[in-house]
Amino acid sequence: MDTQQVSAPPRAPSAGVVHINIRLTDGYTIISNRLSQHRGLSLLAIGLSAHIQSLPDGWRIGVKALAARFPESEVRIAAALRELEQHGFLRRTRVRVGGGKLATRTESYNHPEAAVRGRERVRAAAPVVPAVPVPAPVSLPAVEAEPVAAAEPVRVPAPEPVPASAPVDPVPGPRLVPTPTAPRKPRLPLPAPQQPTEALYAAAADLLAGLPKTAPAFLLSGEDVRGLVPGVAAWLERGARPDAVRAAITDDPPAPLRHPAKLLRHRLAALLPAPLPAAIPVVPLQNCDDCDRAFRSSVPGCCRGCRDVHTDIGEPCLTSA
Repeated sequence: MDTQQVSAPPRAPSAGVVHINIRLTDGYTIISNRLSQHRGLSLLAIGLSAHIQSLPDGWRIGVKALAARFPESEVRIAAALRELEQHGFLRRTRVRVGGGKLATRTESYNHPEAAVRGRERVRAAAPVVPAVPVPAPVSLPAVEAEPVAAAEPVRVPAPEPVPASAPVDPVPGPRLVPTPTAPRKPRLPLPAPQQPTEALYAAAADLLAGLPKTAPAFLLSGEDVRGLVPGVAAWLERGARPDAVRAAITDDPPAPLRHPAKLLRHRLAALLPAPLPAAIPVVPLQNCDDCDRAFRSSVPGCCRGCRDVHTDIGEPCLTSA
């Protein structure tokens, strides 16, 4: 009796992808390798076409509807749809749906080449209607026209309304996107103190050099520190405390932070606090030369009461408040 030959199971490859497939009985879509392995489409376009082919007929697949469903922006989704149109996997046409409105009809193809061949076979099989020669016009004698009764107006039935549940893509309006050559706002100049002093600039330099202690992302070079010192000095001159300045210019930075010096320059200019109110001059106290009472005046002399007495008797007195 011959020994039965038992074949060993195939070994999984040591590198590359290994497919762990489970037989599906529901909830699946058959996608051609012409789409999944297409070398001219981006991965976003391939994934978007696979998603569209998995949707039921009548589903809304406008740019705004897809952008609301996925994290990609409207610009990237619109570019992917144009890729699919260029390679024949998608076809979009405008159709009238009644009431003078237009809707977008989208056709998704899983085999664009076969669809093109099918349309060509339909056109080739269509019967050709021979051209009928048009006879030359014959001139007839003029005949007086008899009055003709006015015909009754023909009633045209109104178009049937489209049910509210029917999926209709709205007509896209103009997109308010600035052109690449749109002028940019001028950059705000870096502020500077009104009365710069060495102590003020030294305090500003120490603040900038110590930023990495509380905000490690703001590690500045010596040249950056020298360039930003006037801006920090302007904040300190306006009464801002060093901890308040540090928090205002380093709080909530973008991630990743590529240009910390540029961000600091922008915040120092855009978030500059208002200047302090002008100090009211204080008039010093003086003692009256006659009554020794205290009064406020910029120069010594007599108070108002003693000045009035000296004026009445005609004696001189120093003028005061």
